Amino acid sequence: MDNAIIFPGQGAQEVGMGKSLFENSDAAKDVFLRADEALGMHLSKIIFEGPSEELERTINTQPAILTVSIACFEAYKSLNSLSVSTIAKFAAGHSLGEYSALVANKTITLEDGVKLVRERGRLMQEACDRVDSGMAAIIGLEEDIVQDICKESNTQAANVNSPGQIVISGLKTDIETAVKISSDRGAKRAIPLKVSGAFHSYLMSSALTEMNEAIKNVPFNNSTIPLIANCSSKSISNASEIREELAEQLCGCVYWQKGIELMASKGVTTFYEFGPGKVLSGMVKRIVENATTHSVSDYESLINLQSEN
Repeated sequence: MDNAIIFPGQGAQEVGMGKSLFENSDAAKDVFLRADEALGMHLSKIIFEGPSEELERTINTQPAILTVSIACFEAYKSLNSLSVSTIAKFAAGHSLGEYSALVANKTITLEDGVKLVRERGRLMQEACDRVDSGMAAIIGLEEDIVQDICKESNTQAANVNSPGQIVISGLKTDIETAVKISSDRGAKRAIPLKVSGAFHSYLMSSALTEMNEAIKNVPFNNSTIPLIANCSSKSISNASEIREELAEQLCGCVYWQKGIELMASKGVTTFYEFGPGKVLSGMVKRIVENATTHSVSDYESLINLQSEN
């Protein structure tokens, strides 16, 4: 009976997230202050006060979610006087959350983490601005059927999240085609998403060179506990393997379901989600029926978890 720590990706953000932790946990407050200093801007002010349009800018959203996620994690560690290796056997993060997992795991520093994901957000937004692209959620179809639809519509599977929940990416016109085909093939729902572009697809390739350069210029340690990689769904710990995973992740599919299944097969029964929202906890429950999940997204949930323990 082992534990894993998991971290959310883009889409979990909301104005005010993490503020109660900032006000009640010195460890969390330190994370926000360090992130502000590393970026040379008052990111915490945008996180706590908005406006939402500013927080929703990808260049701000990505470091904001990472900062809040690590603030949640550090508050939990501090309250219980624990290290990452005593908390969990594995770490994983959904897309952007993979960077949060690496910071929690001591593979990269918080300062390098927020800088990397701000650059990632900038490059991804530039790639999005080049073409009219988007994403759609396909609900209720098996993965092999969705993969066939992707081939027919020139789209790409971007996130295989849980049984019957797959997100695809592509040009807007191709996404419209895929949505229609999915409905015709019996999808319960096929919904275009409100996102700025086709994340985790070939349409992000214009960002690859600069992102790879940014990754190369950051010191990486071997991870304290194994990372379950988004793209390969393998357990990796070596710094060079982790660099390769991050490079592949920009245009590659996030196989979240496979990663959770791998951890479950290796004895993980309890998943701790650190960061805004509870989306990943919901996915875990759909993937591993008897899994136990806990989420820390604010001071109240932190104290509630403490009382449960």
